[in-house]
Amino acid sequence: MITRVVTIEMDDRLSLAKEIFDNVSFHHLLVIDEGCHLTGILSHRDFLSALSPNIGTAAELIRDTETLQKRVHQVMSHNPLTIAPHCDINLATQLILDNNIGCLPVLENNNIVGIITWKDLLKAYYSA
Repeated sequence: MITRVVTIEMDDRLSLAKEIFDNVSFHHLLVIDEGCHLTGILSHRDFLSALSPNIGTAAELIRDTETLQKRVHQVMSHNPLTIAPHCDINLATQLILDNNIGCLPVLENNNIVGIITWKDLLKAYYSA
C-alpha cells in the first residue's frame, strides 16, 4: 500500500488533473467531496479518454482545449471499490482481477489511508 495519496475534488477542472498527471509517475487520483470523503477515482486512462486527441499538437483548436474545462466528476469512476488496511494482498488481488480495475483505495473508518495498485501487488508477489 502507498500511503502518500494525491486527491482531487469533484468540481476541479481536468486542467488541474492534467497538471498533476504531467508531473508525477502514478496513474490514479482519488476524488473527494467537500467533506473529504471518497467519491470516485480519476484514472489516467479516464482522463485521456475525456480529452481531445489534438491537445498539444499542431492541429489543436480552441474546442480541443475546452475539453480541459470539464469537471472531474464528469469523467471519474463513481463509487469505487475499497479495501481495509488489515485485508491481505490475496483479497486485494482478487478484487482487482475480478473487477478489472487498476487500484483500490484503502479506507479506515471512511478515511483514506492509502491506495494499492496492481503494480504494488505485482511487486509484493515478486519479492515474496
